[in-house]
Amino acid sequence: MKIKETPGRIVFKIINTIILFLLAVVCLVPLWHVLMASISDPTLVTQHSGLILWPLHGEGHPVTLKGYSIVLNNASLIRGYANTIFYVGVGCILCIIFSSLAAYCMSRRKNLWLKYLTIMLTFTMFFNGGLIPTYMVNKFLGIVNTRWVIVVMGLITVFNIIIIKTAFQSLPASLEESAQLDGAGHLTILFKIVLPLSKATIAVIALFYAVGKWNEYLTAAIYLTNRKLYPLQIILREILIESTGTPEINLGQEAGSFDLYKKLIQYSTIIFATLPILCIYPFVQKYFVKGVMIGSIKG
Repeated sequence: MKIKETPGRIVFKIINTIILFLLAVVCLVPLWHVLMASISDPTLVTQHSGLILWPLHGEGHPVTLKGYSIVLNNASLIRGYANTIFYVGVGCILCIIFSSLAAYCMSRRKNLWLKYLTIMLTFTMFFNGGLIPTYMVNKFLGIVNTRWVIVVMGLITVFNIIIIKTAFQSLPASLEESAQLDGAGHLTILFKIVLPLSKATIAVIALFYAVGKWNEYLTAAIYLTNRKLYPLQIILREILIESTGTPEINLGQEAGSFDLYKKLIQYSTIIFATLPILCIYPFVQKYFVKGVMIGSIKG
């Protein structure tokens, strides 16, 4: 059914488009500034104090990729990159598995304990033991200063369970009944029927977890002391905030002093750390739009 274009609706669409365009500019301009600065001449970048909308270069000051070369030759940063990929990859798989199992149990219409289970889970959304008890539990489990503490922390959240539960409940009950008549058990129904039909929601949850884990800093700062286990964000903090670089950064004679290339390294590191999420998000966005709408329309 085509909606009639009234004058008020036309004005709303124009204003809405302008606002969204301005928001897009506000989000993109800082990233564009960092990208242009990362390939500019380091001397001109140091002297420049405003917004950089195009690469700074001139006679004797060419456009350069030296910042990216230094970053790629930094063993600590590459190792942090690999660690973060491991945390995100393994964590996403486990997050989907355990969250789906919990959501499947809560989505069963004949579950006698559903009311009490929902209250218990919802309670944890507002109250928790705090940092010190959580640290003591993780230490007792023996996962402090290991890769698993990063994967396990935040692996299952009630918010994700509720989203997946809503998606599962939107599926026709006849699908489950037909599968049970054919002799399928709960695990078969979950992994062969329910999950394949909930790809949009699963993609949204995976995106939530991946972005959160990719940008996570505090957990690693609290639980990790072994530099070989540091994720990307810890290394990024050392470069961006402490401005001391990492012990394994070696600019060499060709690059000159660290002070000259410090800003260039900072900008290159930001692009280096942000690029994977920027590449993945456009392919997941269609599932994101569809997934967040699940349960909003009833009937």
